[in-house]
Amino acid sequence: MDARALAALAANPGCRRRALMDAAGVDKAAVARVLGNPAPFGQSQFAFVRGHAFEARVKAEGCAELLRLLGAPESTEAVLPDLSAPGPEGRVARTRLALKEATAAGRWTLLDHPLLVLEVADSPVYLEPDAIAVRPDGSWTVVEVKSFPILDGSADAVKVGAAARQAAVYVLALERLGFGTPEHRVLLVCPKDFSNLPAAEFVDVRKQLSVTRRQLTRLTRIEEIAAALPEGTTFDLRLADDGRTATRPAAELSDAVDQLPAAYAPECLASCELSFHCREQARGCGAVEVLGRGVRGELGALTEVEQVLAAALGTEGDPDDPAVAALRRAHALRAEALGCR
Repeated sequence: MDARALAALAANPGCRRRALMDAAGVDKAAVARVLGNPAPFGQSQFAFVRGHAFEARVKAEGCAELLRLLGAPESTEAVLPDLSAPGPEGRVARTRLALKEATAAGRWTLLDHPLLVLEVADSPVYLEPDAIAVRPDGSWTVVEVKSFPILDGSADAVKVGAAARQAAVYVLALERLGFGTPEHRVLLVCPKDFSNLPAAEFVDVRKQLSVTRRQLTRLTRIEEIAAALPEGTTFDLRLADDGRTATRPAAELSDAVDQLPAAYAPECLASCELSFHCREQARGCGAVEVLGRGVRGELGALTEVEQVLAAALGTEGDPDDPAVAALRRAHALRAEALGCR
């Protein structure tokens, strides 16, 4: 798992399908392609290269531009500690030590791609923010560098929200260190207009942090999810066939995926590679989840679209049920508006 996967999982903690497949490192995009429901999104190679080039520009010349965006006085020079170490555990320990030293030093320090760890459902998740700035007062600021542009002073709200949720995971990991003061404002750095010039805004992530903290405590332990699977369940796309390697049949892979309960919601379409497969399943069984979490909450015990339609038409449902009464009232108003009465 990484911060992006954790942020998406925190937004939908009931999805055991995503929780286990992310924890196991399954390539969900490849699985979706085999199942015939590929997600039409993902970062192109061009966008990937452009993003790395933009981040390199932001951090060039001793991170001078990044210091300016953080509000450091002109001509400030920051300490850039070496965070290299063998293995993830070593990098986490080196990051922790660098944060302690920088906090006590009382000067500007920038940690470039530090490594943090967060315990989620009793499993360690390693997280790598773009940078962490330690200010002279000892406070810490998470820096997120994104390649989507800020046009005329504003950026895509959906992308900013996703970046804020991802940054909130980093802030939560810093809080769990037990020392230091991570700020609840993160610095979001993006290209200005259609240029490669960096622009930045401070984004308050207290709301996202609160939601993430609460939702991650509700996650079921990965071992419990795996224990409920039939013996031999695998999501491997390849299988051995008489000493040769062959592609696993889509039907066999679909059966394995269906062993894991999903919690589909329309919001999944923007963040999960398996969302189109899950949507097709939800539509196939007439689940009201396809209409959104808000609608699902309003409908109460009505869990299928056919039940909803029958309740609206008056052929099924308890008239004392507030959801049924509201549906019948809405149906009557619609008929009246259309002149069908």
